[in-house]
Amino acid sequence: MTSNVENLSPQILRGVMKEMTELVKGPPEGIKVHMNDEDVTDIQATITGPAGTPYAGGLFRVKLALGKDFPNVPPKGYFLTKIFHPNVASNGEICVNTLKKDWKADLGIRHVLLVIKCLLIVPNAESALNEEAGKLLLEAYDDYAARAKMITEIHAQGPKVPKGESSGEGSSQEGPQAKKHATDKKVAADRKKLLKDKKRTLKRL
Repeated sequence: MTSNVENLSPQILRGVMKEMTELVKGPPEGIKVHMNDEDVTDIQATITGPAGTPYAGGLFRVKLALGKDFPNVPPKGYFLTKIFHPNVASNGEICVNTLKKDWKADLGIRHVLLVIKCLLIVPNAESALNEEAGKLLLEAYDDYAARAKMITEIHAQGPKVPKGESSGEGSSQEGPQAKKHATDKKVAADRKKLLKDKKRTLKRL
């Protein structure tokens, strides 16, 4: 794994560490920041798909890569979770002006994460990295939304945990846990079937 810790000055690293600590304590709405104590330049966050968009209900993992010239040069942004979006390439790279020509050294990581979240609400077809998604967005919005929603359901939704059930970690109870595993297996089987059906539908689109 590449790290840029040795390429950045101690002053910049301290600034990144300070902002990351603040983001973990008080994250923007719908964004959860994950701190990597071993490499402060490895910035990852989970963005909740905004309501009223085809991404609603999804959890999208994103990564910002800080280059050696940060903050004069913007971080590179990537979606680690598969997403159907005009401004996201097949390798997950994000195309947004804030990460290119509109970048200013004092914008900060919080601003970048908020801009990525805004892209889920208002995609920009003019700077499309995914041409198919950009074309559908402009010419057949309903088809675009259906496709984006389906990809979200397949790739961005974690397994549902039934209400009132904990993760079961640290529990040594045999009976309830055994029953829980049996239920889990059924849920997993149902989910597998659902995904298979969705993928089949996707192929027909």
